[in-house]
Amino acid sequence: MTLLIISPDYASHLLPLATLGTAWRDAGERVIVATGPATADIVASFGFERMHLQLGKGSNPGVIRAEEQPKGEDDALRGFFDATRRGMVETLAFQAEARLSDLMWEPVRAAREVQAIVAELRPDAIIVDHLAFSARLALVAGRIPHADVVLGHPSALPVGDEVYGYPPAWPAAFTPEQSELDALRALCDRVSDSFTAEWNAALLELDPAATPSRSAFEERGDLLLLNYPAELATPQRSALLGEHVYLGSAVREEPVDDEVREWLAADDAPYVYVSFGSFLSVRGDVQARVIRALADAGVRAAVAIGSAPRAELGELPEGWLVREFLPQVTLLGRAAAAVTHGGNNSVTEAMTQGVPLVVLPFSTDQFAGAAALEAAGYAVALPPNTATHDELRAAIEAMLALDGDARERLTALGRSLREEPGRERAHSALRARPGR
Repeated sequence: MTLLIISPDYASHLLPLATLGTAWRDAGERVIVATGPATADIVASFGFERMHLQLGKGSNPGVIRAEEQPKGEDDALRGFFDATRRGMVETLAFQAEARLSDLMWEPVRAAREVQAIVAELRPDAIIVDHLAFSARLALVAGRIPHADVVLGHPSALPVGDEVYGYPPAWPAAFTPEQSELDALRALCDRVSDSFTAEWNAALLELDPAATPSRSAFEERGDLLLLNYPAELATPQRSALLGEHVYLGSAVREEPVDDEVREWLAADDAPYVYVSFGSFLSVRGDVQARVIRALADAGVRAAVAIGSAPRAELGELPEGWLVREFLPQVTLLGRAAAAVTHGGNNSVTEAMTQGVPLVVLPFSTDQFAGAAALEAAGYAVALPPNTATHDELRAAIEAMLALDGDARERLTALGRSLREEPGRERAHSALRARPGR
């Protein structure tokens, strides 16, 4: 059997998709990843083959920096970072405007390349990133069965009266003005209409007999796989998804890191893991406030600073583990709590280890994800731009002291996710489909 994985050239997307593929690899089957060159080393580290496929202008092998992006993409990235400093609604509006050009880059060219890869390989199963719209366009136009993987919060696939880019829920501490929300909703509706027109134009060029889409953001594959715990989803929303499987999480295996192993062995005191991911680690000002709050709380930390200038972080307490990149899965395995931007990998990997969170969401589906964690009692969510030192410290201490029913449920959730990993759920779901 041959599995084809289609991923944008971004580590944060490829890592969970490649982890799903390990179930096929371990069964002795062939796994091929179609992606760009920036993540070639990641593909190789999993023991997979790679075929070249460029789905976007930008790339990210692990930590993204604007100056390393192609001309035009660098300015777009700086614009996004600037928007996060102005506020949450401004960030969402910036992202909505950007979707008019960045979610389907050269869609017909990319789609035809995808179709050529499929024709050459004739894979038995295809797994594709939900946000790889040009690739999914190719599969829809070619009537090629595939599994569509939503790597973010489930609201990345809008249902009912939702619209892509407009959070269906906000954490309690986030109180945007209604006028701002109305303007954001109107913008997201316009973007959805424009994006659907772009999708349909490309679809009809690829297949003149195709039926145009009512809403391109609501398009989905034959099988929907959600890299998210069902326990955090609402039954009412899940009922609108059609055929789907909640994978829970796609937690990757990491190579042994001698420095990390020695740090863990040197002191068994509780610690907090801190990471703002490959993009938002650039917000060194927010990281600096978190670091001061942790230091004043008297708890040690492991901090993945990413692209943040180290000088911006201030004085770092002795005995902390601080590096540009850290093995997140390894450190979450023993962390007492974590501070995160609320990205899907961070959230699902923390839930798998039963680690409570302080979430400082900046953009996209991070708000809805933070709201779900907060409602379950597994997190405290705060606005990253305005959270004070005292609020951060109180949130960290609350999560370190989490007990009672919330602690019991979080522990049970982690146990469930570890006992039935997402890769096994995905493998079983695709194997169960007719013709497999």
